[in-house]
Amino acid sequence: MCLFYDDDYEEVMRKLVGALQSMRSWSDDWQVPTTSAITQARQRLGSEPLRELFYRVAVPVAGHGTKGAWLGSRRLMAIDGFVVDVPDTPDNAEQFGKSHSDSPYSSAFPQVRVVGLGECGTHALVDAAMDGIGTDEKKLAQQLLDSLAEDMLVTADRYFYSYPLWRDAAATGADLLWRVQSTIPLPALQTLPDGSYLSLVFHPRLAKHHRQALIENGPSGAIHPTQATLVRALEYDIPNRDANTRNDTIRLITTILDPEDTTAIELATAYHQRWEQEGLIAEIKTRQRGPGRILRSRSPEMVRQEIWALLLTHYSIRHLMTRAADQADLDPDQLS
Repeated sequence: MCLFYDDDYEEVMRKLVGALQSMRSWSDDWQVPTTSAITQARQRLGSEPLRELFYRVAVPVAGHGTKGAWLGSRRLMAIDGFVVDVPDTPDNAEQFGKSHSDSPYSSAFPQVRVVGLGECGTHALVDAAMDGIGTDEKKLAQQLLDSLAEDMLVTADRYFYSYPLWRDAAATGADLLWRVQSTIPLPALQTLPDGSYLSLVFHPRLAKHHRQALIENGPSGAIHPTQATLVRALEYDIPNRDANTRNDTIRLITTILDPEDTTAIELATAYHQRWEQEGLIAEIKTRQRGPGRILRSRSPEMVRQEIWALLLTHYSIRHLMTRAADQADLDPDQLS
């Protein structure tokens, strides 16, 4: 169903079993189940088996030879989110809610918010969490931290940053490279040879005089993670991103403190691989599902089931494409 959104249930089933007759695996007395029968079977199954299947099979697929998937020995990953329109039924509206008219996601339909962890180089989504449109993306991102690994460099946009989420993500052992908003103070403790600098990010409730004491102690001072965390920061401008805006200043923080390990230029280049996650989202929302389409499911449980199925289908396609790209010595991004 997640491959053939233009077709009804019965037509999807016909396509699924259409080759069985030529394979001599067809029973002459078998008939395609009705839409009602398929719907009832979906209801009996529920969403949990598909969620569990996704968690078991969705793992990083890039090999060490996969082009565009690595920064040195680190696997490039990204956390990002998107919303999915679902049918406007009373149950869906109550469970998931609708976005406000001034929201960038404004829609006449109830919406599900999904946050995922994906491989930048392969577009394979390896973990996801979902809830109603009113749920903060940071809360959903917190649920992904068990999937972070020590060989990863995890990127995220500025709207994902919070001190608790950064601290908890860094504690997994994965390296982080996140953009932060201009309102986040980044005091310069020590300028490094490549133009980046060591800085601190603070717990938002830490008193001003405690912050100042940590700054005066410098990067070698004692820092407790309940108060602050030492980071490396870099800033650069993207001039004239579009005709209607001024230069866009990018402020990044990372757990990679040594510029001899990874330079500022390498980090900036790696961060912009995060935009590959936008391509991943477009594949799921537009190319696979179809532009402007809402899901089929009219109840919250079936909505969750359908979204897990959608993510599983996308993962299977990207896994196959990555294997094909590796065999042809191509970057998976070059396949469509």
